Amino acid sequence: MSATNRPINRKVVLVSHVNGLVGPEHFRIEEETTRPPGEGQVLVETDSISIDAFIRTSLNDTEGLHTQVPVGGTVIALGVGRVIESNAPGWSVGDAVAGPLCAQTHATLPVGMLQKIDDSMPLSTYLGALGLTTGVTAYFGIREVGQVKPGETVLVSGAAGAVGSIVGQIAKIAGARVIGLAGGPDKVAYLTGTLGLDAGIDYKGEDVDARLKELAPDGIDVFFDNVGGEILDIALDNIRERGRVVICGAISQYNDQQHVRGPSLYLRLAERYARMEGFTVMHFTAQFPEAYAQLGQWLAEGKLKMPEQVVHGIDAFPAALRSLFVGGNTGKMLVKP
Repeated sequence: MSATNRPINRKVVLVSHVNGLVGPEHFRIEEETTRPPGEGQVLVETDSISIDAFIRTSLNDTEGLHTQVPVGGTVIALGVGRVIESNAPGWSVGDAVAGPLCAQTHATLPVGMLQKIDDSMPLSTYLGALGLTTGVTAYFGIREVGQVKPGETVLVSGAAGAVGSIVGQIAKIAGARVIGLAGGPDKVAYLTGTLGLDAGIDYKGEDVDARLKELAPDGIDVFFDNVGGEILDIALDNIRERGRVVICGAISQYNDQQHVRGPSLYLRLAERYARMEGFTVMHFTAQFPEAYAQLGQWLAEGKLKMPEQVVHGIDAFPAALRSLFVGGNTGKMLVKP
């Protein structure tokens, strides 16, 4: 690849830290000529970028769990793509890879930051059902933390989102009765139709507490929470004895993390000998091979579905990210640059 004929990288750059709802005004698109990979590096052309809630938590001006993007920095995101130039032994042009490619069309990275992936299936599978922040997170959250058992009743918030979609299906595979929470009748139909959950509750159009008591009069055994806020309190009020509350995320709180609303009904945990436990997928790194193998088997058997919502062009990234926080996505949101 000659110095005068190098690919142009188009990247999403942070213009200002975000306080409140993220929007296109917080970003700009910049172009640069890609640099040749250094020793132990490869140049990757991005195929798909994962739109995940954690990205929002990296755009604040205060320290948090995730690395904060500096003003002028490229926005952090996970992606999949193919190697188009290599300066690393054992890594060849055409290799399919996954990793922190960021919100850009090309990425030059050390191979230690990348994972080779099987390209016999669509590469985006490694951002969805086999994705670290999606399928793998759902797998450990509902199985290891939630410890779902046959015959139990499971409630999932954000059930039409990427993680929630996989959680509900894994709970069904485990033999549980699953109720999903989502916003709007179309999403509820997606839960019970496409995903095969037992019931759905439209939190925008129904009284969630009343409907939950109707669907689960004896309470719920497991609550998998992606949302936080008022929904968490409703679930706590309906938790059964020895129930488990899994804290995976709190998307309702990410726009103002300096004033996160905690649960007011946490004493239900003591009253009902229940527990509430948070986690991140990185607590289970030693078990990743197990998760990939089992999720892959379920996919092959047709037991697991991961519908995708795809937008095209790197310029669409800011709007796609915003849509995640206003209920604009069903299934896995991806940007194909």
